[in-house]
Amino acid sequence: QVQLVESGGGLVQAGGSLRLSCAASGRTFRTYPMGWFRQAPGKEREFVATISASGGSTYYRDSVKGRFTISRDNAKNTVYLQMNSLKPEDTAVYYCAAKKTLGWSSRLNEYDYWGQGTQVTVSS
Repeated sequence: QVQLVESGGGLVQAGGSLRLSCAASGRTFRTYPMGWFRQAPGKEREFVATISASGGSTYYRDSVKGRFTISRDNAKNTVYLQMNSLKPEDTAVYYCAAKKTLGWSSRLNEYDYWGQGTQVTVSS
């Protein structure tokens, strides 16, 4: 079992920025594609960003392209989500997830391990 511990969430004004961190346990972290998902009240959990195991490939949902950046430091067993130019529509609980199998994915049901979620609130 992989343990994922998130930090960096909080309250921020529109136009501001936050950086989320997700620290993972285990020796196999560097083999896992990683993803960020979010869930707003009354809505389904949705894909935000994913990164390949090596960090060489990334993919984002359209609404965050140009504003969010996913990255990872395999030496630290950590994945990051840098969020700039935040909008009220970004308000949600953000989840870090790890995928055991090869290949990144935007489908939440293909991820095997999940963090507890961290709240991001953007005020207007």
